[in-house]
Amino acid sequence: MERHDFTVEETNTPRLDVYLAGHVAGASRSYIQKLIADGHAFVNGSTQRPNYKVQRGDNVSVTIPPAEPMEVAAEDIPLDVVYEDDQIMVINKPRGMTVHPAPGSKHGTLVNAILAHSDDLSGIGGVERPGIVHRLDKDTTGLLVVAKTDQAHQALQGQIQKRSAERRYIALVWGETKFNDAVVDAPIGRHPTDRQKMAVIKDTNRYTAREAVTHLKVLQRFKSFTLLEAKLDTGRTHQIRVHCSFIGHPVVGDPAYGGAKRAIPSSYGKLEQRDLTALIEAIHGQALHAFSLSFNHPITGERLSFDTPLPDDMQKLVDWLKCTG
Repeated sequence: MERHDFTVEETNTPRLDVYLAGHVAGASRSYIQKLIADGHAFVNGSTQRPNYKVQRGDNVSVTIPPAEPMEVAAEDIPLDVVYEDDQIMVINKPRGMTVHPAPGSKHGTLVNAILAHSDDLSGIGGVERPGIVHRLDKDTTGLLVVAKTDQAHQALQGQIQKRSAERRYIALVWGETKFNDAVVDAPIGRHPTDRQKMAVIKDTNRYTAREAVTHLKVLQRFKSFTLLEAKLDTGRTHQIRVHCSFIGHPVVGDPAYGGAKRAIPSSYGKLEQRDLTALIEAIHGQALHAFSLSFNHPITGERLSFDTPLPDDMQKLVDWLKCTG
């Protein structure tokens, strides 16, 4: 065990997870939150919640468990590698692939695939998330970066935290938005009653939530639908899906946040409704694609930018709307 001890000296004090993420080198806030949840962090000898506001004079300690041996199996699964060097890989993830193993999905994940592709991966993510700097939902397609070294992992996490790394998505949402550009600034936390879902949390005194900021820009409007570009300032679980649902425009096909089982508007004819329903169902998930990723190379500092087109299923739907909607 590696132990870190601090005495809080600041007068303008933050939350416990924010404080520790800022004082433990190379530790992301999400990793700190996991340590807190697992009972590895203490304030004045007692465990606290991540949103506990530390006070001047508090004695704060955290222990870092030793790295676990790699137990996730490498699997020969094809990968769409957009870029690779000795420090990083940029991968275009397909729909239906979970990023890392979890209960119920121990095989067929991106981690299983990259373990077979590369022998050198950062260990910061732990036994089940080697090299994973950020993630995409199972049925969200597009670009993500994987770290091969701990140095690269720490540098990339730092860029995400400082918002110098840029992640852009394309989302097809229900309804015609009244805005051309919008910023959704609404904290996200675990849903109070459905623990499998996330939600915008209004009562942050009662429920734990984290800052979440999404920039939205209209790319094109169709009849009863809008194609949006979404840019993330933060990277909360299901952030774009939750924020789009929160503003009344859920992502088309999203089974968790109101975008799947919706009636096709009567403004479409019966044959059009049939075709549109078939195109939406063919996506098998939310119409959300991480099309653009930019960051500074963790070693050379060179600015790298990558783009990838919409997957075929989503492109067919958008093309149909352009012709019909």
